[in-house]
Amino acid sequence: MTAWDEQMLFSCRNLSLDLGGREVLSDISFDLRAGEVLGIIGPNGAGKTSLLEMLSGRYQPKSGSIRYEGRDVTRLPLFERSRLGIGRTYQTPLVPEQLTVGETFKAARQAYRPYLTRFDAEYGAKLVNFTTPYDTPTAQLKTFERRKLLLSCLLMREPKVLLMDEPAAGLINAEIDEIDQIMRMLSKEMNVAVLIVEHRIELLESIADRVIVMDAGVVIAQGELAEVIDSPAVREAYFENH
Repeated sequence: MTAWDEQMLFSCRNLSLDLGGREVLSDISFDLRAGEVLGIIGPNGAGKTSLLEMLSGRYQPKSGSIRYEGRDVTRLPLFERSRLGIGRTYQTPLVPEQLTVGETFKAARQAYRPYLTRFDAEYGAKLVNFTTPYDTPTAQLKTFERRKLLLSCLLMREPKVLLMDEPAAGLINAEIDEIDQIMRMLSKEMNVAVLIVEHRIELLESIADRVIVMDAGVVIAQGELAEVIDSPAVREAYFENH
């Protein structure tokens, strides 16, 4: 096993995952430092979302380790990792449609101690320019507004790591540009470490410091995007065969 780099905020070593008796991830290792944006790309079925599920605590690995702030969190469940500062967003922005925006913020503020104030919710909303009135039913929100609401609920807790699954899915170009700016603000101004699964190469080209390429549950390349894309192994496995 590669030695741990104690300067890294979030790391994993030799992660493997079985689902339904089938190995879906094998020997995944990487490091993520504070303020860095690490992109993950690969064809459908490569195991990208399964990796996020394991890193966030929803799935338990068959083998390997995950470390956050120098602490082994491999066996901690999702809610405990969230409390430590590891946030997660999903490809489909599901909101509690029976609630209003304000009620959703209140539920997020009181999800666990320490309870937060309305001012904390306003802080999270301001970070992502979420200006929808609090009395708006969440069922009426469009895709981008839903993403902003959910991200606001995460940011009011000031996470140190964000695991993001296709945040640009379903958005138009102007909204993707805004996501670009939000990611820059989080990483470069707030020093949040961001791991982002994304199919839009142009977005990763703009914001990612490094990328990991996955195929069939393994990492086949990692490094700067321009170098990785030109790799013969990546072109054969991703761009040509898929």
